[in-house]
Amino acid sequence: MELLQPSHPLHHGIGTNTLYGFPSSGSNFGYGFHPEMSSQPQLPYIQEEAGDHEEEAARDHEKVHVAVGKSMERAVALLQWSCKNFRDQEICVIHVHQPSHQIPTLLGKLPASKASGEVVAAYRKEEWAQTVKLLGSYVSLCNAEKVKASFVTIEADQVQKGIVDLVNVHGIRKLVMGAVPETCVKVKKSSRKANYAAKNAPSFCEIWFVKKGKHMWTREASEVPNALSPSSQPEITTAETLRSKSFQYSKSNAIHPESVSFFSDKFTHFAGSSNCVLGDTVHVEELSLPILSYSPHNLQSSFFPPSTSTSFENNSPGRMVSAISDPRVDEMSLYDQLTEAKIEAEASMNEVFAEIMKRKKLEMEAVEAISKIRVFESAHAHEVKLRKEGEDALRTTIQEQEKVLEEREEVTRELQRTMRNVALLDSRAQEANRRCDEVVGELNLIQASISTLRQEKQRIRHQKTEALRWLERWRRGQAGAANCNGLIGFVDELPELAVFSLSDLQTATCNFSESFKLGQGGYGSVYKGEMFGRTVAIRKFNPHSMQGPSEFQQEVQVLGKLQHPHLVTLLGACPEAWSLVYDYLPNGSLQNHLFRKSNNPPLLWNTRTRIIAEISSALCFLHSSQPEKIIHGDLKPDNVLLDADLSCKICEFGLCRLVTEENLHCPSFRRGTEPKGAFTYTDPEFQRIGVLTPKSDIYSFGLIILQLLTGRLPTGLAAEVRKADSCGKLASILDSSAGEWPTFVARRLVDLGLQCCQLSSRDRPDMTPSLVRELEQLHVSEERPVPSYFLCPILQEIMHDPQVAADGFTYEGEALRGWLENGHDTSPMTNLKLSHLLLTPNNALRLAIQDWLCKC
Repeated sequence: MELLQPSHPLHHGIGTNTLYGFPSSGSNFGYGFHPEMSSQPQLPYIQEEAGDHEEEAARDHEKVHVAVGKSMERAVALLQWSCKNFRDQEICVIHVHQPSHQIPTLLGKLPASKASGEVVAAYRKEEWAQTVKLLGSYVSLCNAEKVKASFVTIEADQVQKGIVDLVNVHGIRKLVMGAVPETCVKVKKSSRKANYAAKNAPSFCEIWFVKKGKHMWTREASEVPNALSPSSQPEITTAETLRSKSFQYSKSNAIHPESVSFFSDKFTHFAGSSNCVLGDTVHVEELSLPILSYSPHNLQSSFFPPSTSTSFENNSPGRMVSAISDPRVDEMSLYDQLTEAKIEAEASMNEVFAEIMKRKKLEMEAVEAISKIRVFESAHAHEVKLRKEGEDALRTTIQEQEKVLEEREEVTRELQRTMRNVALLDSRAQEANRRCDEVVGELNLIQASISTLRQEKQRIRHQKTEALRWLERWRRGQAGAANCNGLIGFVDELPELAVFSLSDLQTATCNFSESFKLGQGGYGSVYKGEMFGRTVAIRKFNPHSMQGPSEFQQEVQVLGKLQHPHLVTLLGACPEAWSLVYDYLPNGSLQNHLFRKSNNPPLLWNTRTRIIAEISSALCFLHSSQPEKIIHGDLKPDNVLLDADLSCKICEFGLCRLVTEENLHCPSFRRGTEPKGAFTYTDPEFQRIGVLTPKSDIYSFGLIILQLLTGRLPTGLAAEVRKADSCGKLASILDSSAGEWPTFVARRLVDLGLQCCQLSSRDRPDMTPSLVRELEQLHVSEERPVPSYFLCPILQEIMHDPQVAADGFTYEGEALRGWLENGHDTSPMTNLKLSHLLLTPNNALRLAIQDWLCKC
């Protein structure tokens, strides 16, 4: 399709051939009267203004205009792309300001039509200030990139129309926009502004569409703008109306049709408000042609072409004579003819304007059709490429599908073979299970027989032991062995304690073989043995030692009567061999685990915390026993043994003391000998004044706590921990092999350990049940949550003596008794009066709590 380009008339240079107020220079417009027409001199101020517009138009044509919105991220991406690609050109930032239809007030947002004028004006002023500030930041960004920049803004209700208006008003030839129009193949359909701009912007404007910093598509310019573009068009003024006093006119002297082209191009923007391309519409009130002379010759030579003038002279000689003879009549006639010519010229100008607009519309449609053809060609090429890629992908997919089918067949065959093997293995497994059931039955029968034989063997051994005992008593009764008889009688006073013979111990230890020896101390040796189908530990005291017999009697007297989960279990005694039989604890002593003497793994912090709680529970039991309190006197990590579950049991009661409450505070209750326990764990007050009290065990317990925290030796440990605590470096002395200590657990144990290690016994705490409960909950709270029904409603702690009140709730016995003793006769939970004040032990809950604590 061939574009219709407007043909410019012949240009005869710049001269005096102008109408008043309208320059005829070819640099300003291309249409005008023929040079044969009469002329008036150009006004100087009109030329200067036209020159200014020309310079401004030239600068605008060199600028690159970038359309930005309020989105800072998108605007920065557009400006960075523009600065990078148009670094040598000036950038003009254009922005369409949309006034808000909602005005924020104290009562909420109101429509602009319902708000007061002052509020609307203030808000509009604030909106403009924010817009100017935003555009200023965009310009600063360009300046930072060393690119000259400016900005232009316009106010419009629709952004897309505002952009097109700015292009028309300023004659923009280069425009950069965000997103892309629908005409591009690789485009989303959501960019309405880009679509509108691509379809409605003038064809002389070249538009680059950029998305996320990448150039997507360019709408090229399809024509060069007219010489009188809106940006370079001089301001049009209204000519002064002149009326001729005498003029002669005829139909043949009408204005030449080609001269109408001057009006068609010069006043295009007057055609109507809908096609106006300038922001300021110029209205022409009246157009009158200036008359230099009132003579017909001057009129002919100055206004009409030569042919018309000749016609006028040849055809109207009579009228000329008549006009000379009657000037007044000629003047009126000429005025009427001039008015008629003016009307016809206006009608011709409207027709020409309509033809020009129709031609331009056809040109725009042609340009749009060419653009669409190009887009369709590009889309077609892209579709061909995609189709080829799709065909290649389809062939690849078919090949892969065939390969997958082959693999599927192979897998199916393999699965069938596997299923046959599974069926075979299943039948074999059933046969094996059947045989296993038969073997289990036979094994149970054998085990039952072995158990029966063991019971029979134990019965026979017991009878043999009894017989040997009576025989030994009979023999020694005749020999007068008073000391041994005294010991046997002392053991016989404890009916729950088994009495073993020397031969039993020799059989269990292979005659006290060195390979069965576990350890040796100053008062005897410890052996490992097997008795009655269980592993035991046999401690043999040295009968020649001064403390051996006394320790033997002390251990039998104390451990034979006491039963506690964290005290070693005494199974029996052998007075003949000065030996005691204990339950065997496989994990050795706490000392070995702390310093890893037997390659034992390190104890974790929660295990150490639980051991501390168990030691405190045993001490509380010993110190509160009745009628005599039991003071261990030799508490240290070597005397704390660990079972298979790393639960501790205290041993070595040979140095313990049994004291009553009265003797405890009696001045005569003093030891006359030096302390026999470990020196570093001995109470300093006991070393100084020789008084052994329950607070002596508390001092040893505090050192054990500090050792479990730090993993260090006890010498000077309390002073070292106290110094680190005061300097805020407590974490530096904690044993890292125990894992990461919880802050509150370490803090509480350090405070308790230092308090127990006070030099004065009065500053040390008592081992009370409340303190034991607190220590038990330290490791429990970190490992897993405590069931709510294990907690006392009053104390919010785990109950150790659960008692049921008349209201049906279970409380800690001590707390509930304190509640009732304070004069309350109402329920602590419901605040209702209790029907009675009797308490019922909740044994089921007590057993559940103890079982739960053992599993922690």
